[in-house]
Amino acid sequence: MPVAFSFRKAVTGAGLVLAVVACQSNSTTDTNTTPTTTASAGTGTAPQLATGKWRGVLSAQGQKIPFLFEVSQAGGKLVVTLRNGEERLKLDEISSAGDSTTIRLGVFDAALVVRQDGADKLKGAWVKYDGKEPYRVAFSASKGEQKLFPVAAGSKPISFAGNWKVTFKGDDGETYPAVGIFKQTGNDVTGTFLTTTGDYRYLAGQVDGADLKLSTFDGSHGFLFTAHNGPKEPIDITKDYAPNTLFGEFYSGKNGHETWTATPDPNAKLPDANALTGMKPGQKRLDFKFPNIYEGGSISPTDPKYKGKVVVVQILGSWCPNCMDESNFLAPWYEKNKQRGVEIIGLGYERTADQKVASQKLLKMKERMNIGYDIAVAGQASAAEASKSLPQLAKVLAFPTTIFLDKKGEVRKIHTGFSGPGTGKYYEQEKVEFNKTIDQLLAE
Repeated sequence: MPVAFSFRKAVTGAGLVLAVVACQSNSTTDTNTTPTTTASAGTGTAPQLATGKWRGVLSAQGQKIPFLFEVSQAGGKLVVTLRNGEERLKLDEISSAGDSTTIRLGVFDAALVVRQDGADKLKGAWVKYDGKEPYRVAFSASKGEQKLFPVAAGSKPISFAGNWKVTFKGDDGETYPAVGIFKQTGNDVTGTFLTTTGDYRYLAGQVDGADLKLSTFDGSHGFLFTAHNGPKEPIDITKDYAPNTLFGEFYSGKNGHETWTATPDPNAKLPDANALTGMKPGQKRLDFKFPNIYEGGSISPTDPKYKGKVVVVQILGSWCPNCMDESNFLAPWYEKNKQRGVEIIGLGYERTADQKVASQKLLKMKERMNIGYDIAVAGQASAAEASKSLPQLAKVLAFPTTIFLDKKGEVRKIHTGFSGPGTGKYYEQEKVEFNKTIDQLLAE
């Protein structure tokens, strides 16, 4: 995944790679992370977060994964805002217990649990709660306006701007394609990587000479990408490399790692996202009935509510940042277009077998993101579960996956993944294509 929970083995012939590892959240039983009182300015037992700009660092795999955030006050309460390039993620669930402050990470079942470590410094952990094993990554932060990565004085950066043809390689030797898109102003770089199942969202960082470093932290994932223009030792000296080739490393959270290479290519592109999967031979309709996130109800495409309408089925998870990006597009789109005879059904696949817990996670997502369309609990977040629950599909390759049904209830299109706002023009193209498909189905 990108940040989409992806199953690239079915897409590229590769094994289950970092995208899946990066999406795995793990639970913890650390009682110190349980919030009990609200942390507001000037009250509570926990040290207060000083307002202003901060630089946070996640320490994992012998690497430092930096990110920027800002602490402010709104209505007498503290608000933390994550800053990933142009993205701003507002975190307003902040509580305290003892000497610790817990910052819940938006829609994700995760938190930063911090305490003071001297003047204008914090230390603690990034904790994920929704897995089978404890997941904790060391965290520290210092206050003040800072760059993500240090740059040597007098450094003359080379250009990494433009589109790049990228190949990622897992530690198991399996590979998958991607497209890197970067913008550069002086030493500062922003951009992302597109893959067949989504994108790595908003990345930002710096160039120091011929070295590139990018990072991001959205609450669900902490990513670090490094690269050098030209080979570094040790390397296979018998192999010829094209000029301007990037050799890089990709670190994801606690244990995800891949290497990557890239060459400049303004025409770099990926396989058609509408042709990666389809219906099984002889199948034209989806046949499912899943429990609603509200107790006692159920959702099926054959319900009277959807009869004679164009229906969009969104395969999603509350743990999935790419799903968050798609939902941020779909939620306001639905409010503006539902009167045209269009409905959306969200099928949630969560990291729990407990239907009640899954419903609570999806309900929190629905409420925080102002989602007006229906969402059902469809199963657990795995390739096997998703494919098993929708047996008419040939395969499920990614979260999100978007399925378009015509007015007769027949599947007309299946779109794998989602290129979010961090991809720039590709996001605009994604929206144009979505609207074009809806317009065509409504005109029939």
